[in-house]
Amino acid sequence: MTESCDLCIVGAGLAGLNALFAASRHLAPDQRIILVDRRRRVGGMWVDTYPYVRLHQPHGMFTAGDIAWTLGRERSYLATKDEVLDHLQHCLEVIRTRVRVDEFYGCDVVGEEEVDGRVRISVQSAEGESMEIDAAKLVKAYGFRIMPNDPLPLSSDRVHSVSPDYCDVRDGEIRDSDTPVWIIGGGKTAMDTAYALITHCPGREVNLVAGGGTFFQCRDRFFPDGAGRWFGGKMLSALGVEVSRRFDGTNEDDVWRWHRARYGTWLTPGTANFLLGVLSEEECRTIADGLHSVGMDYFVDAVDSGDSVELTFRSGATATVEPGGWIVNCTGYVTHRDDPYEPYLPAGGSVLSLQSRSATMHLSSYMGYFMTHMFMLDRLGDTPLYELDVQDLANKSRTAFPYTLMTLAQYNLSLMADHLPAKVFAECGLDFDRWYPLPRRMAATARFMLTHRRQREHQRRSLDTVRERFDLRCGPLNTGVVT
Repeated sequence: MTESCDLCIVGAGLAGLNALFAASRHLAPDQRIILVDRRRRVGGMWVDTYPYVRLHQPHGMFTAGDIAWTLGRERSYLATKDEVLDHLQHCLEVIRTRVRVDEFYGCDVVGEEEVDGRVRISVQSAEGESMEIDAAKLVKAYGFRIMPNDPLPLSSDRVHSVSPDYCDVRDGEIRDSDTPVWIIGGGKTAMDTAYALITHCPGREVNLVAGGGTFFQCRDRFFPDGAGRWFGGKMLSALGVEVSRRFDGTNEDDVWRWHRARYGTWLTPGTANFLLGVLSEEECRTIADGLHSVGMDYFVDAVDSGDSVELTFRSGATATVEPGGWIVNCTGYVTHRDDPYEPYLPAGGSVLSLQSRSATMHLSSYMGYFMTHMFMLDRLGDTPLYELDVQDLANKSRTAFPYTLMTLAQYNLSLMADHLPAKVFAECGLDFDRWYPLPRRMAATARFMLTHRRQREHQRRSLDTVRERFDLRCGPLNTGVVT
């Protein structure tokens, strides 16, 4: 079977839906977009992730383009998994009123080839049926390719090993049990899991093995209520500007200390990680007060030791856990991958690839929105955006990782501002500055337009320094060259 279309988008998560929104602004109503996803429905990682997850940010700024939520909740509300999935379905339905969209779910792309200015995409369904799509353009909106976590393999079978993606800690056998829980990990999934256990099972022994520890941006500082929206708080766009001004490619430790002290919140004695996560002071206090213990170590295994089970750690330390205890795998999703490199714009120019080995912005949703606008306007080939190998940098320097990403986003956004219409920025509902009243947003926009070009040289030097220090891909796209 062969299908023809003007644009094929692979990936129906937030990045793919923002690519779809952006493309709909450049195509006529009778032109056809084919949307392909390996999952059973629209929603991307939200289809698979743990059921008690909530948004990091107020729900209104998690959307495709500027499509408004219909939830009817207060502005500060953090939407649940089901509410997010409902909204992403709503976004798709709104976009379908503007352009023809045909969806193919449960399908994997097994290959693509650029031929005579078009792209042939080979697709296979879960049942083994094959299809070829002939498209004028292809957007591969893979983002960070977040997959569910499996339970940790253990030597002992006398304790339960589970993953929050397959085990709702608020329900079922784990809730009915009264044995201790050990959460492995210190990031946002670990915080969500600890919060769910502590609030739904008061008095339950919950232990955290936090690795190097993590700090989070304090939600209260960036999304204040009441008069704080007018006169207080820190706009995230202003933080991005300030970070890129402070960071020079060598001083990540200094920027780290300043950032954590000024805008961070955490509950672990050490904080070796910051992965752009957000947590409120109330969440932090509730978790800290409810935990039985916090260990700054890395989990290795659970082994039988006489009548009990011994947890072993990288440092050589051990801890005893009674049989029937629970080990919950909340280790990272983003940095545990090793995907092959692909440039964001391969040689033929008909494919846009949005992924972490050739990232151009800090979040894949932003890449889906802005990069697709640039792609549909044919401006990617002549705009020297920087690409960054996010996976490689995360493996080589967790401290430099977030500040390089913020600098990358500021630099590339500055370049794109020279080529994209003002309407593109006005329709970006992902903009966290939308939390604040219009006068504050207008002032921030005016400052950006007045100053962004003069900051580029410093940002470029910082990114070049990161490339040289860590020996990784961070620079203008070398189209068609794969190493």
